[in-house]
Amino acid sequence: MSLPDADRELVTAELGRDPTPTEAALFENLWSEHCAYRSSRPLLSAFDSEGEQVVVGPGDDAAVVRLPDNGGESDGETYITMGIESHNHPSYVDPYDGAATGVGGIVRDTLSMGAYPVALTDSLYFGGFDREHTRYLLDGVVEGIADYGNAIGVPTVGGSVEFHDGYEGNPLVNVACVGLLDEERLVTAEAQNAGNKLVLVGNATGRDGLGGASFASEDLAEDAETEDRPAVQVGDPYSEKLLIEANEDLIAADLIQSARDLGAAGLGGASSELVAKGGFGARIALDRVHQREPNMNPLEIVLAESQERMCYEVRPEDVDAVADIAERYDLGCSVIGEVAEGNYVCTFDGETVVDVPPEFLADGAPMNDLDSVEPTEPDRDRPEIDLESAFEAVVSAPNTSSKRWVYRQYDHEVGARTALLPGDDAAVLAIREAGTGLAISAGAVPAWTACAPYDGARAVALENATNLAAKGATPLAAVDCLNGGNPEKPDVYGGFKAVVDGLADMCRDLSVPVVGGNVSLYNDSVAGPIPPTPTLAMVGAKAGYDAPPAAFDGDGSVLLVGEGSDALGGSELLAQLGGSDRFPTLPENASEAVATLADVADAESTLAVHDVSNGGLAVALAEMVTSDAGADLAVDDLAALFEETPGRAVVETIDPDAVADAFDGVAPVTTLGEATTDGTLSVSVAGETLAVDAETIASLRDVLAAELD
Repeated sequence: MSLPDADRELVTAELGRDPTPTEAALFENLWSEHCAYRSSRPLLSAFDSEGEQVVVGPGDDAAVVRLPDNGGESDGETYITMGIESHNHPSYVDPYDGAATGVGGIVRDTLSMGAYPVALTDSLYFGGFDREHTRYLLDGVVEGIADYGNAIGVPTVGGSVEFHDGYEGNPLVNVACVGLLDEERLVTAEAQNAGNKLVLVGNATGRDGLGGASFASEDLAEDAETEDRPAVQVGDPYSEKLLIEANEDLIAADLIQSARDLGAAGLGGASSELVAKGGFGARIALDRVHQREPNMNPLEIVLAESQERMCYEVRPEDVDAVADIAERYDLGCSVIGEVAEGNYVCTFDGETVVDVPPEFLADGAPMNDLDSVEPTEPDRDRPEIDLESAFEAVVSAPNTSSKRWVYRQYDHEVGARTALLPGDDAAVLAIREAGTGLAISAGAVPAWTACAPYDGARAVALENATNLAAKGATPLAAVDCLNGGNPEKPDVYGGFKAVVDGLADMCRDLSVPVVGGNVSLYNDSVAGPIPPTPTLAMVGAKAGYDAPPAAFDGDGSVLLVGEGSDALGGSELLAQLGGSDRFPTLPENASEAVATLADVADAESTLAVHDVSNGGLAVALAEMVTSDAGADLAVDDLAALFEETPGRAVVETIDPDAVADAFDGVAPVTTLGEATTDGTLSVSVAGETLAVDAETIASLRDVLAAELD
């Protein structure tokens, strides 16, 4: 760790002296790209984050959103928290612990708002599936998420898995969490009163994760797997489970004035940001911190990113009660200092090692002014397409194949709220307190944003909204995880700017406030930069918890709703067969189309709904076939079967006229044919017919399990 010369000059000028070694390390981490968003913050004003449903927007550990009341069990208002974070670099160096501690961190962000965590999603991005190292990373990451999430009793209900050559040297692990609370439980990360005590609760502090924030703000080097291992935290999910339950008791007893979890930059990051946000300083004695390793120096204590720790602001008269609850759950508890007026001050063995203005430390990093180059549109160079071979190639591609191998390792029903399981367009949770079904969708499609960063990001937002609408839910709010390469490269920064603008514009068109998020840059390695990857986690609400299935029933007409395009850019077809093309044109009335689809999905005459995305209509239809139900269909041409315009869905209904009436003036409705009960998909394309039975389709789609089991 070393403070760059330009930053050191600013710090020296502000302090009127050279920083101490501990101060320099604190500034180096808290002013890093990972913590300060020096290259991305100037762009984030593009997002709309306000709405009547938004209780707490960007800037806290997690956002808080008000749910609509549909006659639930609670007398008051029901809130959810939403948060998302990345653990990209750690998951390359140590896939198991890197992914596991990503789960732990986002769950603690949820706790710090006074919420109880009720659901997780994971959006994972790896290099080519045919590479041995990709499979090693995939196996370790999934195991880490599964072991941690299962042990703490928080269900992983959804997400995505994508493979693209651009992630070969730098995978992405983006984890989102939803929590549940009400108005009485809400706390924030804003210190309330000088004289209140700062109490550290949870695991003892060790030397793991030192410099994690600065490590996450650099390109991955060729020797990262060995040299950067000390920067990766080591998780203990059983301690996290105890911390979850202890936090629940602390909140219920009204013992917490404010809270912040210890993540990036450790105790220094959490405590300085907590007091700075409230306009205060602090007096902290670092030697009071409970430790698990001998002879730790002040720099190690203040910056270690040891997991399962929370920093609480507590009234002096409540300290003993907090300690009693911590002892009940066998958690460490240290009164490390207090909220104060003036500077943020840390001492060690009676010597002052940090004495800085808190707002300068927490929010004083200068923003970067970087050059950018706008992305260019690809040329049209389509391959020759043979119906049968193209169908097999696309349906069996790792990106479009079944992700059952992944989600079967997760406990997705713990907590008894999961009404719709993984493997569908979106998960649905039963929020009985509000009588509301909470639909959750998360992910991005790197092939789309690699082809056309701006329109690809717009498509990501529309795709997630369509996933929710396909289950009858109206989009409510979203959080984003914006992943990019080295922003100092103008072409990389140009692509990153484009995905920010695209995501913001479509969320605005959909009237979906983006209430929080995370930025992860410097995702470069010796293999090059990653594609710009705007992961979005979006929630929607509906009355009740029922949702139409994504599989054919066998007794209805099969319709395609939504406006398509003749462009194949970003499609799995081109990824498998080669060639290039422009990205599809997106609909102009996306919000109206999404709302109409949600209404149609909830109609009694609707038998099944499934959105069209990766792999186009071909994959959507293949995913709807079961051994008991198939379809006899026809489409106009091959491009219509494989292009990936988002915002469309396949609807099976016993009242096609009602669907056509609902979408009249909103979006086109095309009759594809009829569902059948013979378990075969039969598709006629320009006089050529493809017929594939359910068993063959299942075999094609099970490539992950076939290779990894």
